[in-house]
Amino acid sequence: MNRPLLFLDVDGPLNPYAAEPERCPDGWTTLRVPQGDGLPARRRPHRLWLNPEHGRALLRLDYELCWATTWMADANRWIAPVLGLPELPFVDFGDALFRERPDGVHWKTGPLVDYANGRPFVWVDDEQSDLDQAYVSAHHPGPGLLHHVNPRMGLRGDDFRTLTGFARSLDVPHGAPGVGGVL
Repeated sequence: MNRPLLFLDVDGPLNPYAAEPERCPDGWTTLRVPQGDGLPARRRPHRLWLNPEHGRALLRLDYELCWATTWMADANRWIAPVLGLPELPFVDFGDALFRERPDGVHWKTGPLVDYANGRPFVWVDDEQSDLDQAYVSAHHPGPGLLHHVNPRMGLRGDDFRTLTGFARSLDVPHGAPGVGGVL
């Protein structure tokens, strides 16, 4: 069996953007990224806090890592080197990027289900809702876990334990409690 996919958002899980704005969490690195090409030089760079330990912890997980972020390919340019990650595939959200859906489902949800194409996956983000959970249950034939991360805290030990547990649950025969469908 192929390893499950781990769809990884940046802002929230890896960059705790909602933390106290004047205080970088202990063990985290501050990164300042220019706010886009062609913008006036006086515009302040985007500030991120990244924990280099996250890269090693993510690589130890039994997943195929994939960016699921508005950063898309830029995550490989700016985020991966700080975390010590190799270049990762990313979901190209194309026209779905930031497009509100009338059903209230997050704009990332459909493209992630399409990208997974039935493979087991975990989506680590800070913006999922019960509507996204219902969409995945209805449209994704394989196991899927939508794992919410507090954007004030970023990924923590409990999050990594949950991810490890989900990957291990996939080795349990189909039909066993907690396996098959969205957890």
